[in-house]
Amino acid sequence: MARQEQVLQLEPPHELKFRGPFTDVVTATLKLGNPTDRNVCFKVKTTAPRRYCVRPNSGIIDAGTSINVSVMLQPFDYDPNEKSKHKFMVQSVLAPYDMTDMEGVWKEAKPEELMDSKLRCAFELPLENDKIHASESNTNVSSAHVKPELSSLPKSASSSLDDGEVKKITEECKRLQMEVQRLREENKQIREDDGLRKRKVTSMVSSPHSSSSQAMTKEEGLSTRVLALCVLFFVIGVIIGKLVL
Repeated sequence: MARQEQVLQLEPPHELKFRGPFTDVVTATLKLGNPTDRNVCFKVKTTAPRRYCVRPNSGIIDAGTSINVSVMLQPFDYDPNEKSKHKFMVQSVLAPYDMTDMEGVWKEAKPEELMDSKLRCAFELPLENDKIHASESNTNVSSAHVKPELSSLPKSASSSLDDGEVKKITEECKRLQMEVQRLREENKQIREDDGLRKRKVTSMVSSPHSSSSQAMTKEEGLSTRVLALCVLFFVIGVIIGKLVL
């Protein structure tokens, strides 16, 4: 029994074109439309699964709606003499009214219920004119982004930004110098106060010692005098004793 005709509308219908350069990911868009009054389950398959990334690669398209499928070709070394043999197939099946598991729908679907469409892949390099237009458009876009940024800067920033910065730095240096001078004066005053306080404490501590030392000196002087008198009396006594004998 022949399969049903594809109910989904594919755009493009027969060929996916990928335009280089192919040194980066190149994306082609496949639009799937569902013009029926039934939900449709779909799958997107390829003969080169390692070369492409498809998002989404499966799902459900509600009745009367459409979705865009992104087909991303991975970077590779392009050879213009080599013809592409890659192909894609869009497979679909009408979703049951009481569907709860999409994977179960694919497993239980009969071969005559499955619908499919095949697409070829074509690789193209951009023409020289396209390269020129692309570079001009990129230049215009970049300049469009730069101009608002420049216009958003204040006039002072665009005309005398350096002078303003130098003035701020000079004022900051003056302020720091004044702060250092103030700190030096405070440190000097603290040192003077500390020296005066130490001298007072030293004088207060040393005064009792000086009085006691003076007293000891006086006592030593008296002892010396008494000792000297004793020696003198002893000598006089010895002399008198000799004279008497």
